[in-house]
Formats: sequence, C-alpha cells, structure tokens
Amino acid sequence: MKKSQPSPEQHPTADVLIIGAGFAGLGTAIRLQQQGIRNIVILERSDDVGGTWRDNQYPGAACDIPSNLYSFSFAQNPNWSRSFSGSREILDYIHHLLNHFNLRQYIRFNQNVSNLAWDQDKGLWQATTTDGGVFSGRTAVMAQGPLSNPGWPGIAGIEDFEGKKIHSAAWDHDYDLKGKRIAVIGTGASAIQIVPELAKCAGKLTVFQRTPPWIMPRPDFTTPEWNKTLFRKAPMSQSAVRKALYLAHESMALAVIWNSPLTRFAERLGQWHLRKQVPDRWLRRQLTPDYRLGCKRILVSNDYYPALQKPNTKLITWPIDRISENGIRTVEGIEHQFDCIVFATGFEVSNAGTPFPITGIGGRSLNEEWKRGAQAYKSINVSGYPNLFFTFGPNSGPGHNSALVYMESQMDYIVRSIRTIKSLKLKALDVRQSAQDDHNRSIQKRLAKTNWNSGCQSWYLTEDGFNATMYPGFATQYAKQMADLELKDYRLLAEEAASKTV
Repeated sequence: MKKSQPSPEQHPTADVLIIGAGFAGLGTAIRLQQQGIRNIVILERSDDVGGTWRDNQYPGAACDIPSNLYSFSFAQNPNWSRSFSGSREILDYIHHLLNHFNLRQYIRFNQNVSNLAWDQDKGLWQATTTDGGVFSGRTAVMAQGPLSNPGWPGIAGIEDFEGKKIHSAAWDHDYDLKGKRIAVIGTGASAIQIVPELAKCAGKLTVFQRTPPWIMPRPDFTTPEWNKTLFRKAPMSQSAVRKALYLAHESMALAVIWNSPLTRFAERLGQWHLRKQVPDRWLRRQLTPDYRLGCKRILVSNDYYPALQKPNTKLITWPIDRISENGIRTVEGIEHQFDCIVFATGFEVSNAGTPFPITGIGGRSLNEEWKRGAQAYKSINVSGYPNLFFTFGPNSGPGHNSALVYMESQMDYIVRSIRTIKSLKLKALDVRQSAQDDHNRSIQKRLAKTNWNSGCQSWYLTEDGFNATMYPGFATQYAKQMADLELKDYRLLAEEAASKTV
C-alpha cells in the first residue's frame, strides 16, 4: 500500500506577509504597526535578522554612505561611533530596531521561501517554504533585498580548486588567514574593503582586477562624545545634520547620473586621489578607469591604493583563464598558486528573473516575464500580481544617495496601499498593464541619457544591456513619484463583487 504524503503545515492567514527581515522587512513592519496593522508575519530564512548586514561580516565591511543618512529618519541613532560605520555596528542598529519596536513577535525564523503563488479564489498569497510550511496573507511584501544571494563567477574550474574558497558574503571567520597565499577576485565595493585588511596578515596577497573602479576619498572620522551627547539631548540637531548630508548627496547626482561639467570635476577628484596615493606611473595606469564616472558604482576608500603597494601585495590585470587545483591560471599561461581564494564578486542581482517562483493571475510566471529584464510600476507593483509589493523592485536603485531614503518612500507607499485595501474592503488591488507600460517607457527613455547606460558593463544592466536596476533621477524626484497612490492606475476588485463572480 502506498504511503500517503503528510499534508503541508498550514498557518493562520495574515493581513501582511513579509519575506525578509532585513532593513526593508523590519522597516515595513514598523510603519504598518504605527498605522495599527499588526496581523503581520515576517518569514526569515536565517535564524537572525539583518539581511545583507548579517551576511556581510567580512574583514573591513562597512557602509559607503554616512551613518546619519544610512538609518531610518523615524529611528535615528545618536550613538554612531564614526562617520561611516562598520557592518557590526549597523547590525547592532538593526537589532535595536527589532527590540525597540517589539518586532520579534512577527518573525518566523528559519523559514526559507521556495514558492509564492496567488490563490485567485481566496484572494490570498501563499508562501511555501523549503520544509513544507504554507503561510497565507491577504497582501505580500517582497523584502528579501536585491543583494541577498552571493554571486559566484562563471570561471572554468572553480570546483577544481583544492584550497580554501571564501565568498565575501559568507565569510569563514574560523579560517586562519595569517601567513597564507591569498588571491582576491574582484575589485568592487567589497574587495576594496577586504584587501587592506588581508594585506595586514597575508604572507602573499594577489588581487585580480578585471576593471579598475573610480575611487574617491573617504571622509571618515571618529564621532566625539560631545557630538553624541548633543544628538541625544537635542534630536533636532541630528535631523539637521541628516538633512545637510541628504542635500549634499543629492547634488552628487549631477555628476554621477548625467554627463555634466560636474562629472569631469568628480573625475579630476578621483584622478587626484589616485595620483596622491600611487606615485608609481605604471601601477597608476593600471588603476585608471577608461570609462565615464558613474557608469559603474563609485567607491570610497583611503586605504585600498596604499594596500596594493605593500611588499606582500601584487595586482594582476591579465584576464583569468581558469581556476586549477592549486590556484589561478591567467590567459598568458602563468599559474599562480594559492592557499585561499577570496571571491569578492558581489551578488546575484534580480534584474532578470526572481529569487524563487512567483505565480500570479491565471498561473502566469513572474520569472518568465522578467527574463529579459524586470519591469514594474513605480518599482512597487507588477500587473497580474495583485496585492504584491516589492521593496527595491525594478528601477529603484540609487546611484548617489542613501538606499534607506528610497526605502522609506517605498515602505510608506506599501503601507498606504495596504490601508486602502483594508479600508475599501478590496479583494485585489492590481496595477493596470497600460499604467505599468507607460511608466516603464518613461523610465527607459530617461535612462538612455544617463551615465549608467553610456557603454560600460556593470551589474546594473542585464546581459543584453537593459537597465532594470537604477532610478534615473534625484531621490527627491523618487519620493515625489511615491507620494501619491493613484487608484486610477489600478484595477480594484471589491470583496463583495468578487464573491458574486465566484
């Protein structure tokens, strides 16, 4: 007799199902809670909160946005230890949010979502986890973040290496790096923080560079105690500093997003920084970008260039042919032998496809629809997937300002939408395809004039050059876009009407 399979474990229906307990997931829960919506379930795949800041604990990990701006405006921290805080301090701030706003009650830890599907009859989103659990919600928020899954490079022989392999987003703190022969693949945001730390302990450190980044000076200072005291006793002073930082970063858009005289000024600043720190002309030439500033992510560091010039450190710009059992072979035929390879190769960014299958009305697949590039309405909603909301959805990426500034606009839009669903007793709030198409035509037209689309390859673009990642404007413009919930752009299906049609 055939053994019957156990039925999946069902859980009570939530008003809001949130996937991910990083900044976006917790911030959305806070805003919902403040509006009196407390029937919330947060599904977190790990055993702790924090998202990318929990996972990225590599040596030197820090934020490249000032701490007073890389935090929520409604929960400012007066105790930042320095201008640009490290990942552990940012994770401490996230834990503060968790405890201060009593969010642990909503979180289901160790729940890795493997499928999300819309039940048209019930008007519910159903999330299935890898252990067979099923969680239902009238609405669902994708808050897993764009930088959540480590991206391993497609280099031949990567499985053949017999030494230690470490990815920057999954650091092995038990492995002793002291005196080892270490390779670092990648020269992006993670690499320029890792390399200076590894140079302090490695016997031999080799950095493999494909494309040199634009690097700016980092104005990082220890916060004096009087400053912390002032912020604690006069919170408005911290708000004023935050506003000044916001405006300063807004002005950077004129150099970063569009090709302007300020772009040339910023390039000269980057070139000055390089000349000041790297006296050797040949090394300087290898480290000089040959593309327009802003086309790729701009980095900030005071110690990356000096680290490359240490006696135990070497920069290699020959392309990698393959990884062998003992090390890395470059195209000119030389095999470099290592004890450990560090992959500072970033993340699998969902600008084409979804992190797990998402099924909408009539069985449509979002993964299939996004294969050639993700599209959404205001980065938040996708037609055919009612009551589903994205944080850091398509074309919401900032190139010049704090991600949390954009995130707050998204969270407030989501909360406004969910309140509307509840107050109007809607079964479904589904953006019209025509509104989504109009929005994306406008976005892509604006993107065509930006530095991101000026010809270089970056993780902002899909393989065929479609920019599904960045927002082509000021953070102020993005906030204005998200300020209004325009119901004319949506199809509204009331609960009563829905019950009559079943």
